[in-house]
Amino acid sequence: MQEPAVQSGMLSVSALVRSVRDIIESRFPVLWITGEISNLVRARSGHSYFVLKDEQAQLRCVMFRHRSQYLDWSPSDGMQVEVQALVTLYEARGDLQLNIESMRRAGVGALYERFLKLRERLERQGLFAPGIKRELPVFPRAIGVITSLKAAALRDILATLKRRNPAIKVVIYPVQVQGAGAAAEIANTLGVAGTRAECDVLILARGGGSIEDLWAFNEEQVARAIRACPIPVVSGVGHETDVTIADLAADRRAPTPTAAAELTSPDAAELRRSIRTLGNRVGDLALRVMENRMQQLDSLARRLEHPRHRIDLQQERVRGLSDRLAAAWLDGFDRGKWRIGALLHRLRNLQPRPDEKLAHLGLSAKRLGIAARSRLATEEALLASLTASLDHLNPLRVLARGYSVVRDTQGRIVRSAIDLAPGDAIDVTLASGHLRARVERTS
Repeated sequence: MQEPAVQSGMLSVSALVRSVRDIIESRFPVLWITGEISNLVRARSGHSYFVLKDEQAQLRCVMFRHRSQYLDWSPSDGMQVEVQALVTLYEARGDLQLNIESMRRAGVGALYERFLKLRERLERQGLFAPGIKRELPVFPRAIGVITSLKAAALRDILATLKRRNPAIKVVIYPVQVQGAGAAAEIANTLGVAGTRAECDVLILARGGGSIEDLWAFNEEQVARAIRACPIPVVSGVGHETDVTIADLAADRRAPTPTAAAELTSPDAAELRRSIRTLGNRVGDLALRVMENRMQQLDSLARRLEHPRHRIDLQQERVRGLSDRLAAAWLDGFDRGKWRIGALLHRLRNLQPRPDEKLAHLGLSAKRLGIAARSRLATEEALLASLTASLDHLNPLRVLARGYSVVRDTQGRIVRSAIDLAPGDAIDVTLASGHLRARVERTS
C-alpha cells in the first residue's frame, strides 16, 4: 500500500482520501451485497446511479454502462436486489461507494443456479438434442392449448387463431401455470392430451413474469412430459427474453404466446392468396398447353394431303427404283464380262509351251557353262597366285641356298654366338636332313 505524501507533517485531503480508498479496496474484495434500490437515475451516458439501502443504512452505488448492458431486466426503485460490487471511496466527494459489477433480483440467484444445473444435466442426457425435435404439421385440423383459463395469453392465442384461420378446431386444456403443484398438473395434462390424440399440435403457453412466476416451466417433470408426448409441442412461455427448460425441451420455441399461435396455424388469407396464385398459374399453363396443341394441329393440317397424291409419289419412287435396279444389273453384267475376259487371259498365259521352255532351257545351260568356265579360270589363277606367294615364303627355299637353322637342346633357335658356350650340343637343320654337333669354340 502506498504511503500518503506528507509535507511538514501535514496530509493533503486528496492524499488522505486516496490512502483511505486504498485501505478499503485492499480490505474488502469484490463481494455480494443485498438491499433495496432507491433514487435510481440513468444518466445520458448510460451509467446508472442509485442508493442501496436496508432498514438501518444505505450506500451510494454506480453501475457503468459496460456492466449494465448485460442485464436482461430493468432495475427500478423499491426492487430488492443482490449486487456483486467493489467497495471503494469516490475521491471527488469523499463518499463511500459501491462499484457494481453485476446485479440480480433478490432470491433469483438460487433459482437461477437450479435452472443452470438442471439445464446442464438434461442437455447431457440429450433431452434438447436437435435430432429428436419433431416437425410441426403444415395444415393442422386441431390445435391444443395448455394454459390457464384466466391467463391473458389464452385470449391472445384464441384471437390470433381466429384471425389467421377460424376453421381450425381449438381444444383448451386448462392447467395451473404458477404455484405449488403447477408443474405436476402441466406434466399430467401433457400426458392426457397425448393419450386423447384429438389435436395435431399442442401449444404450452403462459404470459411473462419473474423467474419465480415461470418456475413451473423449469421443472424436470414438465420437460420429460414434453418429450414423452406423442404430439409436437410448441412452447410460448413468457416474453422473448425469458428462456425456460420447457422452451428447450419443446419441438419449437416461440418468443411469445401470440407467436406460438402464429407458428402453429397457417394464415387462411395467405392460403387463399396462394391458391389464387396457383389457380392463375394453372390457368396460364393450361392456356399455353392449349395454344401449343392448336399450333401443332395447324401444322399437322398443313402437312395433310390427298391419298392420290401420296400414291403418285410412291409410284414415281417405284419407277425410279426400277430404273436404278436395271442400270445396276447392266453395270454388274458388264463388270462380270470384263472379269471373265481377264481371267481367260491369265489362264492362257499360265498354259505350258514346250518349245519355248526347251529353247529357254538350252540357252540357260549355255550361259551356265560359260559362267562355270569363267569362274573356274578365275579360281585357278587365284590358286596359282596364292601358291607362288606361299612358295616364296617357304623357309625351306632359304635353306636350299646354303643356310641352316641352329637349335639348342631345348629346341630354341640360336640367333647369336653368345647364346652358346664351348661343349654345348646343338641341332642343325639343313635343306636336306638334320645333324647334331658340339661347339668347340665361339667368337
